[in-house]
Amino acid sequence: MKLSIVATLYQSERYIAEFCARAGAAAHGLVGEDYEIVLVNDGSPDRSLEVAVELTARDSHVVVVDLSRNFGHHKAMMTGLEASTGERVFLIDSDLEEEPEWLIPFAQAMHADGSDVVFGVQDARKGGAFERFTGSVFYKLFRLLTGIVQPDNIVTARLMTRRYVDALLLHRERELNIGGLWIITGFRQTRRQVEKHATSPTTYSLSRKISHLVNAVTSFSSLPLVFTFYSGLLISLSAVVYILHLLARYFSASSPPDGYTSIVASIWLFSGLIIFFIGVQGIYIAKIFSEVKQRPYTIVRQIHGRNPNPGDSP
Repeated sequence: MKLSIVATLYQSERYIAEFCARAGAAAHGLVGEDYEIVLVNDGSPDRSLEVAVELTARDSHVVVVDLSRNFGHHKAMMTGLEASTGERVFLIDSDLEEEPEWLIPFAQAMHADGSDVVFGVQDARKGGAFERFTGSVFYKLFRLLTGIVQPDNIVTARLMTRRYVDALLLHRERELNIGGLWIITGFRQTRRQVEKHATSPTTYSLSRKISHLVNAVTSFSSLPLVFTFYSGLLISLSAVVYILHLLARYFSASSPPDGYTSIVASIWLFSGLIIFFIGVQGIYIAKIFSEVKQRPYTIVRQIHGRNPNPGDSP
């Protein structure tokens, strides 16, 4: 049974050698020599590509998929899964925050449960108070707005069967959120408690986290559009009630309401709401614009350590 270990590279120069050595040792203990380590260089600005290519000359198990530029972590992972050939695929980050040795207990859990996926979940999110708070908010909002039950503090590391990976790769959207795709692909999935290490500071700033949340929600749910409709309906009804109140006041007291403060406040409020609602619709229209062009979500510049087939491009 061939095993594929898939990882992405971005500013990973100092971790690659140790990662491949530990991942190779874990794979050898599980399947002998029948394994491959697929490294996807996601336009890394350091010497990650050079270091990884040098490894292919010394270790025939290592395959390097070099992307033409940086496309993003999720798209790079999907490209690595597409390049993998194993009957079992172990997806993991290469920065050693997730231990390559998790492969062994994950494989044992898969055999015991008969599941198609064994994935890791942290008991507590790493990082400071702000990092943990924003992570908790993300998962709660994602579940609330999409209805997809994605566990808190899920990690990249997961062992998958070939049939699950093939099903996952059927999703071809260009603006993808892989966390949601993992869940909606279905099959029998088993979670396993893990503890990540903190080897490097996170590259996700607050603005990137907000952007990630917006992309995740709009990729899986039309609820913001429904919210827009009902909000507009509620505002319209409240305006009708207020107009009726003004008419009743005029005919009962024979005095029109005075002052422009309420008018200015109303214009300010409703102008903001209109712009907000148009913005929500604009996000969905932008996604449609991106999808209908059917551009490839990554472009492979070269594959090192394996003779590429014509069908290897995503």
